[in-house]
Order: sequence, then C-alpha cells, then structure tokens
Amino acid sequence: MSDIGVGIIGCGNISAAYLRLSKMFKNLEIRAVADLNFDAAKARAEEFGVDARTVDELLASDDIQMIVNLTIPDAHYPVTKRILEAGKHAFSEKPLVLTLEQGEDLRAISEAKNLRVGCAPDTILGGSHQLARKKIDEGLVGKIIAGSAHVMSQGMESWHPNPDFFFLPGAGPMLDVGPYYVANLINLIGAVKRVAALTTSPTETRTIGSGDRAGETVPVKTPTNIHALLEFENGATITLSTSWDIKSHRHANMELYGTEGTIYVPDPNFFGGQVEYAMADGEIKPVEAWDHPLGVPNQENNQGEMMANYRTAGLADMASAIVEGREHRCSLERALHAVDVMTSILKSGETGQFVDIKTTCTQPAPLGIEEAQALLK
Repeated sequence: MSDIGVGIIGCGNISAAYLRLSKMFKNLEIRAVADLNFDAAKARAEEFGVDARTVDELLASDDIQMIVNLTIPDAHYPVTKRILEAGKHAFSEKPLVLTLEQGEDLRAISEAKNLRVGCAPDTILGGSHQLARKKIDEGLVGKIIAGSAHVMSQGMESWHPNPDFFFLPGAGPMLDVGPYYVANLINLIGAVKRVAALTTSPTETRTIGSGDRAGETVPVKTPTNIHALLEFENGATITLSTSWDIKSHRHANMELYGTEGTIYVPDPNFFGGQVEYAMADGEIKPVEAWDHPLGVPNQENNQGEMMANYRTAGLADMASAIVEGREHRCSLERALHAVDVMTSILKSGETGQFVDIKTTCTQPAPLGIEEAQALLK
C-alpha cells in the first residue's frame, strides 16, 4: 500500500512541526494544508513544498485519506466532525474535545463510518516514557500505589504575544498542559476511577508581557490554579497539580511510588529526559539508558541544548496501524478518557465533590525499540 495521503487544517505555529518532522516516518505523506486564512495556508505550503487548498477543497480531496486538526481547542470538535463526515480519518491536537458528549458523538460517527480518530499528545511514545513504562511493567519498583505530578509556572502571558485563549474555558493549565500528564499516567498506570479537586483563579486579568500588545490585560475566565486527587482503577492514588500562578517551585514533574521503590519520570511534555529510580535505601540512580530511536536528541531547544522531538509519532503510528490492521496507541478511547478525567477535575472544583469517571480505557501497547524503528524510514 502506498503512503496515506495527509492534509492539515490549521496553519499556525504547530503546523510547521508536523510538516517538518513527519518526513522521518513511514506510511504517511502530508500533501496539502488548509486554513480559514488562505494566505496563511499559502505561506505554509510554499515553505514546505505542499499544496494550499481551502478547507472545503481539502475535505473533498481524493488524494487525502487522513486530516490533522490543528485548529484552536474550541474548534476541535466541529472540525474533527467535518473530517469524519467527509469520510477521512482524523487526528487532532489536544484536547480532543471539550465535553464528553462531543467525544461520544465523534465516537459514534467514526464507528459508523469505520474511520480512525487519533489525538495528541504523542510524547508518551518518547524513548524516556517508554523506558519508564518498561521498568514499571517489569516490576522494578513493585506495584504503583501512589504518586505526584506537577506542571506549574507563572503563566503564558509573560512570553506569548496573544495569550487570550489560554485563559478562556477550554484552556487553562488543566486542558492546555494537563493532557501531557494525564496521557502519560494512563500510559504508565491505566484508567482513572474518580477524581476530586480544588480550583481557583487568583487574578481576574493577566497582563501581556511581550509583543505589540505588551501591557494590555486579558480576562481570566477559567481556573488557573488546580490541585487534584486521582484514584486509578488499579487502586493507585496520584496528586496532580496544574497551575499558572506559581512563581517558583522544586517539585519534580512526575514521581510514581511503588511497593518496592520510586521511579522518577521526566517531563511528559517532551519525548526525552532522564528516568531515575530509588529503592528502600533512598539512593536515587539513573535507569540504564536504552537505544530507543524516539529518545535520540535531534533538535536544539531555546537554551541551545539538544533535545528529542518526534512530534507526529502518534500520527505515524496511526497511519501504520491502519495499514497493519491493529489498534493505534493515541486513540480516541484514551483521548476521550483523558478529557473525561480533566473535565471531571474542573467539575469537582466547582462542586466540591468527588466525581466518578464515566469512561474507561486500556493502557496503550508499549512501543519498544523494534516497534519504534518500524515507524521510521
């Protein structure tokens, strides 16, 4: 079978990463881009040597079998729905949808039309997180019984020139950066049973710190300081803190506590990083590195350091899964469960009550060295 023809709707900053990094993977070829702003589509198309089409043209294109939805979060549901109704497989940036009802609608359409739906984040496929998964599965630290995860900072307005949407319903730290952490917890532990949370919005406005709008204020319409407790189906209890109101902290990104020891997981926002562990003696040691191809540094970060970035790995895994007739790892089932968890956390913050999770899911299949190599050209 020839490569699956891929189109992109939404030509913002993230589209460049998909267009650049997809070229290293098998079974897919990005052939065209579209945007409501056709000038943006033309500019991106010229930059990467693909076609620029209108959204309607892309949805009707015979050479496109899968479309990537890179629109703003509030548009994820209606755009993905249009993709499915056009008879195309869909892969969305996170979050998949903003409500459970929207996700169930997409599930019904995809099942009726025998189409695949996938969703970022795909950082769970990175070499470091797959190494952590391997060691947990092997029982290095025993059964995971507890843990903590923190993604906290001062907020986006200090550096982003147009941060308005970060502070509107559908965003905030839980739905914007929380997906990386919830997806990795599902990858490492499994499904969540119930949640509870305390949520606040300490300030009513944020002041833009850079760009042409520096000094302008934007309203805060969603919680920005969220501290949650997650009970997993396997009995593990995990605290998850997402906040854009923290000036400084010393919390690790993710620590998982087992009956025999602790495993320290690097930032789920990235594909690489050092995995560490400690047993009963408390001595923290690095987990011996392995030659996982999605953990090899391949890009310079803003600090001039090399990092691993394999965005589109989830898209490539989905394309290969279609060709091979297997389940893809960044699936609708897991993305919708993550949405259920995150929106239930926000609901708990509003009501002050524990909230039972309505959905469930399986852990994705591990992506070992051989499986990862099979995705690459």
